[in-house]
Amino acid sequence: MKLIRHGEAGAEKPGLLLDNGRMIDASGLGEDYDEQFFATGGLQRLREWMEAHQATAPRLPEGVRLGPPVARPGKLICIGLNYADHAAESGMDIPKEPVVFFKATSAIVGPNDDLIIPRGSKKTDWGVELAVVIGKRASYVQREQALEYVAGYCLHNDYSEREFQIERGGQWVKGKSCDTFAPLGPFMATRDEIPDSSNLKLWLMVNGEMRQNGHTSQFVFDVPYVISYLSQFMSLLPGDIISTGTPPGVGLGMNPPTFLKPGDVVELGIEGLGSARQLARAWQPPA
Repeated sequence: MKLIRHGEAGAEKPGLLLDNGRMIDASGLGEDYDEQFFATGGLQRLREWMEAHQATAPRLPEGVRLGPPVARPGKLICIGLNYADHAAESGMDIPKEPVVFFKATSAIVGPNDDLIIPRGSKKTDWGVELAVVIGKRASYVQREQALEYVAGYCLHNDYSEREFQIERGGQWVKGKSCDTFAPLGPFMATRDEIPDSSNLKLWLMVNGEMRQNGHTSQFVFDVPYVISYLSQFMSLLPGDIISTGTPPGVGLGMNPPTFLKPGDVVELGIEGLGSARQLARAWQPPA
């Protein structure tokens, strides 16, 4: 299944993208795609609802706004430097253990929402990533069982403000958590739709020019390893999201380094997980 959420920001409703390309409203299920949904067998209930109602459920109009496919995740955990070539372009060693940081969940937006370049930003950067959605509580999980804890996968653009992240001291989180810095979707594909998370092409373009053209076979630490590793330090809860790192081609690694400016258009996608588009806009004070 492909789970979507649609409607105005902050008031999204659940939906489904069917195999024939039709999008339907799934409000009749009576649940949103949140922690309780995943924790209590919601995917099976949704599958049964879809089989019974997909022919009669309201069809969504063309151009409907899509929100993030998961509602209110408790954590958005990111893995840094998880492609060897990206570590090299960043001037850093390949990590011996996963580099772990968090993005504030307030950064999460829909896949095609505008990117707001933060006030005072000089170095806003892009980064296409495979995101993993946790399906059940995971604590001290063995690598061999790790995929049993996956609900599904989605597309994530891990935007960064490199000056805030690298030059201002402290942890990376403040360069990663600005509003709109975590567009997710267009949909979450359930685990059965992505048989091998280490065999996916991913790409990103800026203003029509290819910047990232990678493959998840180049992971330093693959998805099962990352889930097992994180579960040694914290409980992963249903609906939590793990973003698995970006391939080479970020603006920081260009010669000279190149960053986003208002009016730029970022397009990105992952094989089997759709594509997204964000227009960069300058931050404006509230009216």
